[in-house]
Order: sequence, then C-alpha cells, then structure tokens
Amino acid sequence: MRLGPLQLETNLLLAPIAGYCDLAFRSMCRRWGGVGLACTDLLSPQGLLRGTATSLDLAKTDDSDRPVGMQLYGSDPAIMAQGARWAVEHGAAVVDINMGCPVDKVTKKDGGSKLLTDLSRAMAIVADVRRELDRLPLPADEWSRRLGPGARGPSSPTPVPLTCKMRLCWATADFEAGRACSPDLASRLADAGVAAVTVHGRTTEDKFQGTVRLDGIARVVDAVNGRIPVVGNGDVREPIDAARMLRATGCDAVMIGRGALSTPWIFRDAHAFLVTGSVPPSPTEPDIIEDLRRYFESMRAQRDDRYALFQINRRVSWFAKRLGHTDPATGEPAALSVKPFKEAVRTASSPAMVHDAFDRFIAGELRGGRITHASAAE
Repeated sequence: MRLGPLQLETNLLLAPIAGYCDLAFRSMCRRWGGVGLACTDLLSPQGLLRGTATSLDLAKTDDSDRPVGMQLYGSDPAIMAQGARWAVEHGAAVVDINMGCPVDKVTKKDGGSKLLTDLSRAMAIVADVRRELDRLPLPADEWSRRLGPGARGPSSPTPVPLTCKMRLCWATADFEAGRACSPDLASRLADAGVAAVTVHGRTTEDKFQGTVRLDGIARVVDAVNGRIPVVGNGDVREPIDAARMLRATGCDAVMIGRGALSTPWIFRDAHAFLVTGSVPPSPTEPDIIEDLRRYFESMRAQRDDRYALFQINRRVSWFAKRLGHTDPATGEPAALSVKPFKEAVRTASSPAMVHDAFDRFIAGELRGGRITHASAAE
C-alpha cells in the first residue's frame, strides 16, 4: 500500500484500539508478521504537551515498532497542530486525526466522531495540522530509521503524511436516508492534502453493535475516485473477512482492531490468504502461551508489575479465545473449557503467579470439561 510518500510492506493496518493498543501489544502483533502499519492508542494533544504520564505511556514507541502512526483526538485546531508537531518529534511516521471515536468522554468535548457534525471544524483542524507537518520535513536517513526494513520512504526531505479515521456519519437515520457525510468529507480531505482515510463502517449511533455497513465504505471509495487510498475497518476477525472487505468495498487496505485482540497473528494469516489464497497453520497452544509470556514481560519492562498484572488480568479473556482447541493428553482437536486458566490469570497477584498459570496450562492443567452448547458462552 502506498501512503503518500511511504510504501508500506502490506496493506494491513493495526487499528488504534482504545485501552489496548500499547507498545507491548503492537510488538506482539508485529512479531507474527503481516503488519504494514500499527497505530498508537488515541492520544490527547494536551496530555502530550503537558507531559502527563498516561499520554506519554500511550505514545511510547521503540526501534522495533516501525512504522508507527500516532492518532490525535481533539477539537481545537491550534492544539491539534501542536500535538502533531510533538508526534513528529517523537517518532511518528504517520499522524492520524481521530474523527470516528463514538465514546462520550471524547464526543462530549467535540472530538472524535462529533467532528462529523461540524465539518468546518474538522477541515480547520486538518488545515492547521497539515500546515504544521509541512514545516517539519524529515530527511531521507530519518525516514529509513522510522520505517524499518520492510517499508520504503522518500529519498529527499519530506513531511510526515496526514491521515484521518472516520465513521460513516453520526446518525443512523442519515445513513439510511443516503445523507451520510463521509463521502463528501473524504473528498474534501483528499483536496486538503490528506494522504488516506480510514472508514469504520458504522455510524456513531451504532457504537460497536450490529454489522459493519460495507456499502457505506464503498460510497466513500466512489467519492474519492482513486485520489487517495481508502482503508476499510470493521468486523474483520478472520482472513476471509479482510478479503471480503477489499472485494465488497473496493478499498485499498484493511484496518483490523478487535479481531487482533484474540488473534494477534491475524495480520500474518490475512496477508498470506490475500497473496496465496491459503492460511498458514494455526499457532500451537505452547506457541500462544510463549507469546503471552513475552507480552506480559514486555509490559513489565515498559511500565511496572502493577500495570502488567492489571492488563493481563483484563485481557486474558480475549487471548484465551484461541486456547482449548487441543486435548493435551492426546494432541487431538478438542473443545475444552479454559475457564480455570482464565481464573488463575485473573486472580494472580504477582508475576510469579501469572507465569505459574502459563506453566500449568502448558503442562496440561487448568482446563475444564468439553464445551457443550450450554457452556459455550463461558
């Protein structure tokens, strides 16, 4: 995928998943391969400029996290521009403006998808941010450092590209009546120098309910008419979903969010499926547990034990969705409950207890009985 002056290794992007997309998780997805671009969690420009611990942690990156996009949310054009400067100065290869977050704490401050109800403000933010980025061209050697070995960048001083992530519109009734603002907004963004737009195929009122509206993404693709790439987002949980997104909408790339929380190797699998038509063998349960172990230790190293314990406690249900599919006694396919494993991790009060749960699971313990229709919702 070409993103302005950048040639990404694949057309599969890791979404800025609020509350989940920290450096440790981005690194976890990258280890499996197939990630063309990964994005930070939503970043408050005010928090970055004040140097608050939370904002700085969410923006943390390192040399293995390449290329990385930094997503800003807010409603003040001048502050958003200052936040974009901070992002460039701290390693961003792409700056993204959030016009799609539906949560109240963002929209009540006129940010996120609230910008879809005020396109003049949205365009003012884009103008100020784009102008600030143009003042900060990066030399070729810096581009090489920021992009890593898989992507290719410009050979002369070039500004960091600006992208925007949006939803179809605010109100579902507007979409159903053919009045979604996203096609017009995307076209205006292309005219304003935005390098790509990502479209989550739901309205703000949809939140995360229902099914992604692929026809809505297709309308945006038609509106930009090839001037800039369109990235489709929503309900991509398996490799075939990525292929369906590309085929049904005509978009250029696919952004994966919640589907990566239980399957961080989905980028590897989707890329293989798109290129070859086949999916690699699933990781073994020991492979998955070893990856969880590395992820947990990464969180400890990047923050501290308290943070790592909190995060592994709350995320284990996602990670465990791909466990329990092999009988440890026979090695044969099975559908076994992993509730005992999840409970052991959730109640762990020290890193040693987490590692003990990992060890016991690999040893064949911490499994329940076979899952029946009645227990499948555990």
